[in-house]
Amino acid sequence: MTMNNYFIHLDNCGKKFNREWIFRKLSYSFESGKSYAITGFNGSGKSTLLQCIAGSMELNEGQINLPVKPEVHFQQVAICTPYLELIEEMSATELLSFHQQFKLINPSIQIAEILSLVGLEKAGSKQINRFSSGMKQRLKLAQAVFSDCPVLLLDEPCTNLDKQGYQLYQQLITDFCKDKLVIICSNEEAEIHFCSDRIHINDYKPLASAGN
Repeated sequence: MTMNNYFIHLDNCGKKFNREWIFRKLSYSFESGKSYAITGFNGSGKSTLLQCIAGSMELNEGQINLPVKPEVHFQQVAICTPYLELIEEMSATELLSFHQQFKLINPSIQIAEILSLVGLEKAGSKQINRFSSGMKQRLKLAQAVFSDCPVLLLDEPCTNLDKQGYQLYQQLITDFCKDKLVIICSNEEAEIHFCSDRIHINDYKPLASAGN
């Protein structure tokens, strides 16, 4: 699957927990080479929608149409989220090497170069449990952005980053993600300003959120 022909089509999709609908009757098409933002109030279900798109959470109604079989969709997706755990006993170099066993890293870039690009060139052999929160976020972004996958899913990608970190994020998106299908969950304009297509998840909440 090449980067420039991947798509994700949501067809009348809905997700609920117990009797409360998080979103319902959501139809939308995502295509390679475009960046999309999912916005909404805190706790409104942005992350839930992203997990459904990733295939890690099942829908209660509707379907997702893909160019590949659903069981291999996860291989096409790289994700960076606040709830993603790093293996903190590893070094940054070891983590990216280990990650390659499951999802290939962009073959045109070496791990040492990746660490340099995200400002961690001096921390390659340092255990991750000694990283600051900002350094861990840079490593999460590196792991996702440089995975050789057509789909990039980001949930609040600048969490714990300082001003320089925000600039790094913008540069990574500009330089390495223009052919990818990028979906970002955020209400921060600095994280999504380049997304011309936006989904406000609150628009897909039933007026009566309980029951059927």
